[in-house]
Amino acid sequence: MSERSAAVKAYLLDLQDRICAALETEDGSARFVEDAWERPAGGGGRTRVIENGAVLEKGGVNFSHVFGTGLPPSASAHRPELAGRGFEAMGVSLVMHPENPHIPTSHANVRFFIAEKEGEEAVWWFGGGFDLTPYYGNDEDCQHWHRVAEQACAPFGADVYPRYKAWCDTYFHIKHRNEPRGIGGLFFDDLNEWDFDTCFAFIRAIGDAYIDAYLPIVQRRKGTAFTAQQREFQAFRRGRYVEFNLVYDRGTLFGLQSGGRTESILMSLPPHVQWGYNWKPEAGSEEARLTDYYLQDRDWLGEAAH
Repeated sequence: MSERSAAVKAYLLDLQDRICAALETEDGSARFVEDAWERPAGGGGRTRVIENGAVLEKGGVNFSHVFGTGLPPSASAHRPELAGRGFEAMGVSLVMHPENPHIPTSHANVRFFIAEKEGEEAVWWFGGGFDLTPYYGNDEDCQHWHRVAEQACAPFGADVYPRYKAWCDTYFHIKHRNEPRGIGGLFFDDLNEWDFDTCFAFIRAIGDAYIDAYLPIVQRRKGTAFTAQQREFQAFRRGRYVEFNLVYDRGTLFGLQSGGRTESILMSLPPHVQWGYNWKPEAGSEEARLTDYYLQDRDWLGEAAH
């Protein structure tokens, strides 16, 4: 392993530890169970899952470091010039599904990829971001989430947050439903426009910002009472999350096509989901307001200033 890869791996393992510790403390009941695994084709990881907690119904924080020869279709189609190269990919990916429908689902990911071929210069990049998927929207939460995202990006240029916010809105769009998955955040891929040290500093800023973005929202909403009807609506909306992850998500497709560990790859799926034929919320209801107002690729920081 190169010096660069070793430095990134050390950071990612520490990030996984810190996020798990913070979420365990916030939940106050359940603890993460760790499952270390090895990939027959090369590499492995450690999956950590929390279930049936006081706050978190299901959550996973996964570290993986895989390598091999020959990129899977999801990657070679994205970057066809890399076909036939050996690859090394590592990252931390997490999804939190709280029980209370007033607490949004959250997702974050930071990753490093390098592709090598004898006699040619190695190609590397970083990717990642974080996004929020509410069931019952709240302006304060959405504005806070995006404010933390903007602050994490600020040292790297005034244009970074707007570009990666827009990329997030585009990426986490459920095309067959023609609706956003959530209220966005940040998404970036193929990041190598700066030198390695700056790019590495940027993903550290993004990885470190996740807890600052999410925990205050959990703390504000975890005491909010909810009904069985609201839980049912949460289950319907969780179905959208499943649809996106299984149809469009690059990380899911890469993991499955590269022979990754299925249980770890699918840890992001919620435990209870519903689909109803042509189901629609009642017009003018809180449930309808989610899609009518919140899932609209809004400029949350601009609106916060008004």
